[in-house]
Formats: sequence, C-alpha cells, structure tokens
Amino acid sequence: MTADADKRAAAEAALDYIEADSVIGVGTGSTVNHFIELLGQQREPVRAAVSSSEASTGLLRRAGIEVMDLNEAGPLDVYVDGADEATRHLALIKGGGGALTREKIVAGASRRFVCIADDGKLVGRLGTFPLPVEVIPMARSFVAREIIRRVGGQPVLREGVTTDNGNVILDVGGLGIDEPVAVERTLNDIPGVVTNGLFALRPADVLLLGGDGGVRTLHRNA
Repeated sequence: MTADADKRAAAEAALDYIEADSVIGVGTGSTVNHFIELLGQQREPVRAAVSSSEASTGLLRRAGIEVMDLNEAGPLDVYVDGADEATRHLALIKGGGGALTREKIVAGASRRFVCIADDGKLVGRLGTFPLPVEVIPMARSFVAREIIRRVGGQPVLREGVTTDNGNVILDVGGLGIDEPVAVERTLNDIPGVVTNGLFALRPADVLLLGGDGGVRTLHRNA
C-alpha cells in the first residue's frame, strides 16, 4: 500500500474504539483527516467532538459532526490523533501541523488516547523528526538559547507560522531523545515555553500502525 493508504487503514481501525453517542477528542493532521471523513460516514454517529485545531474543526463540521468546547464537554472517552514519530513504548513526537498545545490538552482530558499512523512513523529513538516547541513570541530568542543550553539541538523558527493560540514554533533538530519524559519536563520548565511536542508524560494508550501487512496494534501496558 501507499503511505496514504496505510494512514487510511489505521484511521479506519480507530473506528472500533468509538462508541455511538459519545463525545470524543479529535486531533490534527493528514491521518486524522481520513478519520474525520470516515467518522462522518458512520451509521451510528458520535454525539459531538472536541477539536484540537481550527483546521479539524472545519472538517468536522463539514462532515456533519457537532464540535463542542472542552470546557462544556468535560472528560472525554477517547482521543484520536496522529504522530510524527512513535516508539514501542508509545511515547510520541507531535506538532508537525502546529497544533501541539491543543492536542496535548485534549489528550490529557481523555481517558484513552488512540494514536493512528503509517508504520513508517515507528522509530527506535525519538528525535529524527525535529521537535516542535510552542513559544510566546517575545521569548523566542531567549527560549532558543535555553533549549541549546539545557538539552542541546538546533532550534529553528518555523517561518510564517502562527499557532491557533497566537504563538510561534521552534523546531529543534539534531536531538537523540533517550529519556523523553525528562526532556519533556526540562523544556516545559523554560519560561516562555507554552508546551513541546513530546507526548511522554501522557503517551498514547493504543498505537495503530497501517502497513503492507494490514494494521498492527501496540498497547502501552504491554
């Protein structure tokens, strides 16, 4: 299969984790776009969704799915989102689409996090994909210097990008992340950092990987 077909297969497999009339969280990205399309075709639809980005909100509404504010929805049953990299321990790098802060909030508010991706996203060590860090604009240069001092790497401003929260993104290349929980905490402690794209403190619970052999399922508690 092509990478796009692999993504769609993983997205379709995620439907098995969705209950009718539930309120779910929905992430952002190319794999999630397939999921939203398939979700809108279900005979027994969800009651509503909490979206992690303006882009996904538009797609959900066009698919006929009501979008709720997280403050109104309360705890969510399931959150479905993609990843830029994932390990067998289900730690992730996310944020290639720029929605990492809202993705992290919705993931934290959900009882189960189902991650969907093509099998090329599975890696032995995180960090080949540049790690996104969302930063308050006035702190950009300071945060970049602190990143280098505290964890190393090469922070680069993502040109022409403003997040849905009005902030900028530094993409940190040149990292080999052996201890993702420690790195996530260290980066979040830098004043001016809103959050970073490591999902290790709250990793995925289930990872669905589409590939030539079908969809492979990895569980965190395994």
